Amino acid sequence: MPRVIHFEIHASDPEAISKFYAELFGWKISKFEGMDYWLVDTGEKAAPGIDGGIVKRMGEPAESGQVVNAYVCVVDVESLDTSLERALALGATLAVPKMPVPGVGSLAYVKDPDGNILGMLQPERSPA
Repeated sequence: MPRVIHFEIHASDPEAISKFYAELFGWKISKFEGMDYWLVDTGEKAAPGIDGGIVKRMGEPAESGQVVNAYVCVVDVESLDTSLERALALGATLAVPKMPVPGVGSLAYVKDPDGNILGMLQPERSPA
């Protein structure tokens, strides 16, 4: 069953917001090489919870004319193409098309029928 594996914080200034969260919660935040993206380590791997990232705000503005200000959850999927097709058939709209994330996998964002942003990630699989 697909699980939430990652959260994202959209920010107009990712470096500044990284400092905010690092000071507020003690999170370890580091720049991801090759992308305008910061990885967020929220704590010990043995403890409950997930890690995430901070990204420059992207996608189309919401209906109010404002960009989305949110934490975005990313769900691990077996096939991004199949999941995108299913999401669109169920009434979602494409927010950010499928894109590669070097060394991680393929990622896309949709808006659910209520306008909420949802990320889906197909991780790179090691050859058997």
